[in-house]
Amino acid sequence: MAELPPSDPVALAALLAVPELGLRRLAGPADADVHGVHASEMADPSPYLLGGELLLTAGAELGGDPEAYVARLVAAGAAGLGFGVAPVHEEVPAGLVAACARQGLALLEVPQPTPFTAVARTVWRLMAEARTRELRRVAEAQQSLAAAASRPDPVPAVLARLAAVLHGHVLLTAPDGGRRTAGRAVPDEVAAALDALTGRPAAPGPATATDTRAGWQLSAYALGRPADDARGAVLALAAPARAPGDHALASAAAVLLALLTAPRAAGAGAEGAALTRLLLDGSPAEAAAALGPGPWTVVHALPAGVRDPAPLAAALGTALMDAEAARPVVRLIVAGEPGPQPGWTLGLSAPSALAEPAVADAQAARALRRARGARTALARHSAGAGIDALVDGAEARAHAAAVLAPLGPDLAETLRTWLAQHGSWDRTATALGVHRNTVRQRIARCAALLGADLDDPDVRMELWFALRHAEAAGPS
Repeated sequence: MAELPPSDPVALAALLAVPELGLRRLAGPADADVHGVHASEMADPSPYLLGGELLLTAGAELGGDPEAYVARLVAAGAAGLGFGVAPVHEEVPAGLVAACARQGLALLEVPQPTPFTAVARTVWRLMAEARTRELRRVAEAQQSLAAAASRPDPVPAVLARLAAVLHGHVLLTAPDGGRRTAGRAVPDEVAAALDALTGRPAAPGPATATDTRAGWQLSAYALGRPADDARGAVLALAAPARAPGDHALASAAAVLLALLTAPRAAGAGAEGAALTRLLLDGSPAEAAAALGPGPWTVVHALPAGVRDPAPLAAALGTALMDAEAARPVVRLIVAGEPGPQPGWTLGLSAPSALAEPAVADAQAARALRRARGARTALARHSAGAGIDALVDGAEARAHAAAVLAPLGPDLAETLRTWLAQHGSWDRTATALGVHRNTVRQRIARCAALLGADLDDPDVRMELWFALRHAEAAGPS
């Protein structure tokens, strides 16, 4: 998911609405925006302001010219002045109130029980809450955009979804002059400006462009970068307002639309393959945010005869398919858990939210190997199978045979029993019906033949794994 810019400022009204602070507006606008908080008792704090701050002061160095004091704050771009009552002043000076009213600076009274740190912490908390809400909005919107991209007719679905999440109007122009629109109607003046804006992102110029017209926020994004001066497809947007995450959403939609509108190789499903590779081989966070909670299953499919993956994707109800010609296995992302498909051998990952796409991809690959080894039409990854599900059965048996090759059947049985009894000489002797010294001699012989330290828990674990798979293979 694209990184969000800083959150919108905190509205002064939201700060005044916090009852625990007890703030009271005495002068100036009620709709000021607070970008930060700064406390200072300097006679001229303006050199230390970046603009947009709520300056907190007790008025220790206010002096006898509040008009000049306020003028310096206004020139520095302060959002407002919070004046703490006591210990310097018992009430907010009337001259300061009049100066703020004349010069349009918001003035708040901070009552004596309220420390300045409480005001600052409240501003940061409100900013953090706003950012969390925006992150959640962007994540949910990106999920809906990715879901739209997987529909049978994805381009208009993505455009409609983008227009809905931005509460605006979207325009997609093609190199051949084709146009698609979705969303709200816009005034003629805005529509004309949006048309003009689509001509600005083009090679070798900028990839994006912005403008404003009649209160609407306009932006345009080039879909791909042609190598010459030829104009490519452009996504243009008009919205009545611009939230911090809107650029991230528009950029995500532009990436999806670039994939969906790219020239496709004949019969290759280039847009679905590119999107599938983007999700499976890219960032886990982006895949989880794009696909949503699911459950989703990664499928690895191997054809039994002629390789035509299009009917398979249609049968599984997905457009998310990666079918590279150089690779025999077809990768798909499907909703839920599919069943066997005629003419194909399938390996399925565990159904999940796909927060770790590489893990699900590996699960499907291992499941396909098991299906081929067992000559079955379908094999599923089983989360309850533990570490065994991570290892191919044939590979595990070959490993077990190599590790245990120095041991004969009697020594292997003694070692298996001894490990099962957690290294107890007496319990092993009882289980085998031999003397405990015999057990000691056999285990020492095992250690010598294997060249292993049997007191090492890692060695014991590997040998136990080998013995289990050797036992499952049966006598050779």
